[in-house]
Amino acid sequence: MFGNRKSFCDGTHSRKFTISQVNPAIAQESAGREIFRVLLLHGAWLCSNKIAKIPYLDRMFRYLLLLCLPLSLCAQRPSVHDPVMIRQDSTYYLFATGRGIAVWSSTDRQTWKRGKPVFDKAPEWAVQAVPGYNGHTWAPDIQYHKGVYYLFYSVSTFGKNGSCIGLATNTSLQAGSPWKDHGKVIQSTPGQDDWNAIDPNLIFDEKDRPWLSFGSFWSGLKITQLNDTLTAPVGKLYSIASRQTSNKAIEAPFIFKKDGYYYLFASTDFCCRGVNSTYKMIVGRARQLSGPYLDKDGKDLQQGGGTLLLEGNADWHGVGHNSVYTFDGKDYLVFHGYDAHDNGRSKLRMEVLSWWDGWPRIEK
Repeated sequence: MFGNRKSFCDGTHSRKFTISQVNPAIAQESAGREIFRVLLLHGAWLCSNKIAKIPYLDRMFRYLLLLCLPLSLCAQRPSVHDPVMIRQDSTYYLFATGRGIAVWSSTDRQTWKRGKPVFDKAPEWAVQAVPGYNGHTWAPDIQYHKGVYYLFYSVSTFGKNGSCIGLATNTSLQAGSPWKDHGKVIQSTPGQDDWNAIDPNLIFDEKDRPWLSFGSFWSGLKITQLNDTLTAPVGKLYSIASRQTSNKAIEAPFIFKKDGYYYLFASTDFCCRGVNSTYKMIVGRARQLSGPYLDKDGKDLQQGGGTLLLEGNADWHGVGHNSVYTFDGKDYLVFHGYDAHDNGRSKLRMEVLSWWDGWPRIEK
């Protein structure tokens, strides 16, 4: 329907609008948004020249606009940061960093449809608690427990540890079901705390007690027990991983229980730099939720250990901020990567995890 270029006549001379070539390797949403943008420009020109009043041109333009609108709202590999996933009935829901917390849904984990964000506007408590926060909400975590969906989220500004972790709950993930915001769960204060209250992950221990792991840079990753309503910490703050380097680059803990072990996944080095991103994923395991977490060689993650799980390559500049889920008997690693074939744009990736001698690896 569209080639690399299309010419539209304005009655006096020919104007050319360049449309990005629709490359199968590039996310479908990229092409959709570009086509949608050009149609809007063309529609504005039609209206300004009163040509849109010609019935058949008006109908044709409306048809093309409606036809291409879904392309701008759906994607085979959506552009996301910090994705987490959950399934309700036959629908998968993806939550990610974004204004108000980005939400996507899919019935096959292949084609994703963007939905309405969790928050229409920034929570007032968060604006007051974190100067500079404007509603762009980071690194959510979604879990289901006893009939309730728990959505933890990060309130922060880049490069600072004046941060909070908030909590919202819902009884359904279907569109239109209202979220209830419970406000702040944990807060870190500059000059007082040597840790950063972002990148939360909820897990329950063998006695069904809730724990929250979190952390980014500074002194590393932490974990603490929560109260029964999951709205506040009640126990000791344990340190579970850190980097013994000058940049302290470790973040995004995710703990997955399997075969009597708690597996701690984390991301090291740098995200968010497009083609210069160096993100990679490491893993360690422990018998107790509070640690110590040791890598495959027996080195404590708190002392800089960590078995490499996945790193960037010629196709992906960096990969990280992962979560792990079991769907239909298979374990999946969900994360984002910076696409080397699309100017380092961050996109959703999902790989099957297999286990060898008690350790996870990417299934080839």
